[in-house]
Amino acid sequence: MNSKIVLRLNTNPEQMARLERLQAAFAEVCSALGPIVQETRCWNRVALHHLTYRKLREQFPDLGSQMVCNAIYSVSRSARLIFQNRNSPWSIEKRQEQALPLLRFAASAPVYFDRHTLSLRRAGLSMYTLDGRLRFEVGLTAGDELRFREEKLKEIVLSRDDRGFFLVFSLGEADEITPENTEFPEYVVIVEPVVQAA
Repeated sequence: MNSKIVLRLNTNPEQMARLERLQAAFAEVCSALGPIVQETRCWNRVALHHLTYRKLREQFPDLGSQMVCNAIYSVSRSARLIFQNRNSPWSIEKRQEQALPLLRFAASAPVYFDRHTLSLRRAGLSMYTLDGRLRFEVGLTAGDELRFREEKLKEIVLSRDDRGFFLVFSLGEADEITPENTEFPEYVVIVEPVVQAA
C-alpha cells in the first residue's frame, strides 16, 4: 500500500528566498539534462548518471553532488512517465523513427531530496540548500511517526503552491507506470523538435 505524508514548512522571508534559489538551480540542472535525453534516448537512471554526472558537477558546482544525483533521478522519472506510457502522445512506441521532444523544467519544478540531503527526527527537520542547511520544527503526529518507522520511504519532494513550500513524503513500494496512475508533470515543458524542410 502506498501513502503520503505532507509537511508544510513555516518559512520566514530569508528561508523562502533560499528555497526559491534551490528550486531554480535544481530546475536548471534538470533542463540541462533535457537535450542529452533527447539526443541519446537514454533516461535509465543509472545509465543517465554515468553519462552525465561528471559534466553536470563541473557545470553546476554550487548544487552539490547528491543534489545533482537527485536531479538525474527527477529527469529519469519524468522521462519515464512521458516516453514509456503507451497512452502518452510522446510515447516512444509511437515515435520509433521520429526525434524525441525536448524536456524543459520550469522554475516551479519540485526538488527531490533523499536521506543525504534531508533528515527528519521527531520534531526537527534539516534540509540541504545552496547556502547551507535549513532547520524547521515540524509537528509529526504519533501516527505519522509510526508510518515513518514501519513503511518504506520512496521519495521526498519539495514543492511550492500559493501558500508556500511543503514536503511530500511518499511511502510504500515503487509505482509501476500504467495509464491509470500516470499524470504528466505540469512543470515539464515538452518542446517538439523542429522539422527541417526537405
